[in-house]
Amino acid sequence: MWLCLVALVGLYFLLRWYRERQVVSHLRDKYVFITGCDSGFGNLLARQLDLRGLRVLAACLTEQGAQQLRGQTSDRLETVILDVTKTESILAAAQWVKERVGDRGLWGLVNNAGVSVPTAPNEWLTKHDFMKILDVNLLGLLEVTLSLLSLVRKARGRVVNVSSVMGRLSVLGGGYCISKYGVEAFSDSLRRELSYFGVKVAVIEPGYFSTNICNTEKISRATQEAWDQASPEVKEIYGEKFLASVKKSIEKLESLCCNNLYLVTDCMEHALTARHPRTRYSPGWDAKLFYLPMSYMPTVLVDAIISWHSLKPLKAL
Repeated sequence: MWLCLVALVGLYFLLRWYRERQVVSHLRDKYVFITGCDSGFGNLLARQLDLRGLRVLAACLTEQGAQQLRGQTSDRLETVILDVTKTESILAAAQWVKERVGDRGLWGLVNNAGVSVPTAPNEWLTKHDFMKILDVNLLGLLEVTLSLLSLVRKARGRVVNVSSVMGRLSVLGGGYCISKYGVEAFSDSLRRELSYFGVKVAVIEPGYFSTNICNTEKISRATQEAWDQASPEVKEIYGEKFLASVKKSIEKLESLCCNNLYLVTDCMEHALTARHPRTRYSPGWDAKLFYLPMSYMPTVLVDAIISWHSLKPLKAL
């Protein structure tokens, strides 16, 4: 009996391996639009797909980022300036993409642009602090997707949304986890709706990687600013030692981050080029061995584990 079970499991993984190795044809004729290409995953993916021969349309926030990327790639790659928080910028970029892809449509849309600050205990923050992140990570992603959806549908292409393990397990205050949970929900509904038109939607859920999202200086500075604006009552409840401990834990974040960004961009590339892409990719050992297993545990157990590892406010009970 056990031998049969092992054989069935082995056969399943063999068939899965075979399916996932099948690649879409005529990749050199396909256009892929990527947001957030100034640095990090977006920048690396743009260069990676360019080497693969795809026609990359890279959206950068700054002209400096766009210029640097063009200097590292072939003449096939084109750049456009895009601020995903501004409707007029999104509409202009969508028109720019439409002019380039023509009747072929857009094979791939990679929603990669994102920010992570301000991140702090919720009570330290204002509505505006939450909106700074939601405007980029969720609302910007929604608007970019809706503006380009007809082009993706025409090509029967792919939508790749970059979420996070924080979209599976909320361990941080602020808008980041909220935005990533929103990306997960939007991706699920979009995948089901677009399946009728031959469009596939994939979600990338990375663990901790060395990108601007995990920039310790930015996170520490934003945490200090959130503390400075908190009310006297909140400061009294949490205490200065709590703030110092938070900053110390932020400093340790860098040592927890993986430097191999290819673990993420390879997943993105597979989602764009494989005939049978996965619905979800979770690059990083922390994602696979810690965050994802915890996301399936009973809530009371997850709360106990997180509470055990969390810092305690000065006047905690």
